[in-house]
Amino acid sequence: MDLDAKIAELKAAFEKDAATVPAEQLKSRYLGREGRVRDLFVLLKSVPPEQKGAAGQKLNGIKAEFERRVEELGRTKAVAAAAGALDLTLPGRAPEFGRRHPIYSTWDAIGRVFMKLGFDVVYGPEIETEANNFEALNIPLDHPARDGFDTFYVEPPYLVRSHTSPVQIRTLRSRKPPIRVIAPGKVFRPDKPDAGHSPMFHQVEGLLVGPGITFAHLKGVLDLFAKSMWGPATSIRFRPSYFPFTEPSAEVDVSCFICGAKGCPVCKGSGWVEILGSGMVHPRVLENCGIDPEANTGFAFGMGVERIAMLKYGIPDIRRFTENHFAFLKQF
Repeated sequence: MDLDAKIAELKAAFEKDAATVPAEQLKSRYLGREGRVRDLFVLLKSVPPEQKGAAGQKLNGIKAEFERRVEELGRTKAVAAAAGALDLTLPGRAPEFGRRHPIYSTWDAIGRVFMKLGFDVVYGPEIETEANNFEALNIPLDHPARDGFDTFYVEPPYLVRSHTSPVQIRTLRSRKPPIRVIAPGKVFRPDKPDAGHSPMFHQVEGLLVGPGITFAHLKGVLDLFAKSMWGPATSIRFRPSYFPFTEPSAEVDVSCFICGAKGCPVCKGSGWVEILGSGMVHPRVLENCGIDPEANTGFAFGMGVERIAMLKYGIPDIRRFTENHFAFLKQF
């Protein structure tokens, strides 16, 4: 048997098949368990003992060469296929950039309105004391808001703030009237998540304290805010309410900007949408902060950013803001 002739014959067959046969089939045909290279190794049995070493080296060499060629052919055909699928005349794909979350876009819009009116922006810690979160705000010990079902307690005397009003307390204690600030931030309450509630949400509160501040100033500021946010045709109305830290207190509604105050599902047919709570700062709150209530008066208000954003964008469920669905966030 002429092994060299068999090897030459096998090489010629491989070169012919390499031009048309896919790399995987070529590998199976020549290098598989029943491949043609294995058939040559079987022929070693008939080679004289003194020639077996040299013959084995030749067969191992041809096997290694075929393996290298099969790998090269696989890479070459993959590149060719990719090049054939690529149309270089098509325009490039621009990368997608991040964008401002709708909550913080609304937060920014609210802040811009009040900063134009001369309000400073102030911030405070999210871990607060009971004194700042309740007592300084005239919230008594038996008030339901101080219950564990309404407040996240850390350990006495600390808690996770349930509103941004403690920032107002810190500001009243650190500044002298006239004081004109807004306090945006996260707040936390142990509410069960549903379409209208979340254990973490955002508020923007406002405070103006100084000599001669009246309820008329509060109405004027909130009227300008409403018109800036929803257009010059927007009207506001005040409804009597109760908050421990303001007296008198009022809920504030705006004329429905969806239906033009004609009545729709958003305003439940009333033509009005509630947006915030407000009132004149209670004299006891001023006293608690070292400010003379005889020489100074003030007003305060607070709104939920999520509620404003839901109304602005027509979002029916507050949970959409924190689910991080890309399709939802791409709309803004």
